[in-house]
Amino acid sequence: MSELDIQIPNAFDPFAEATAEDSSAGSKEYVHIRIQQRNGRKSLTTVQGLKKEFSYNKILKDLKKEFCCNGTVVQDPELGQVIQLQGDQRKNASTFLIQVLIIIWKL
Repeated sequence: MSELDIQIPNAFDPFAEATAEDSSAGSKEYVHIRIQQRNGRKSLTTVQGLKKEFSYNKILKDLKKEFCCNGTVVQDPELGQVIQLQGDQRKNASTFLIQVLIIIWKL
């Protein structure tokens, strides 16, 4: 067999349409709620992707008061402002943000 007879299929690029200029990727704004494992049983919940017009400090204050945990707002060069909460607060934070954002959208 010669080298010309072998055809290697093109690799599938899952990010091809995200980088295409004509696609509508990135038009939806998502809020990402993630967990980071620290050490042992300790964990850290991060919330990113909220709109810039929201006051991150007020949201953080309400989250801390509602779930009895500590937290902070961190400025990241790539991701912008990120809310960090102590513990696994994924479910709590998601339901809280859904309820609060529904109220804000109705006003």
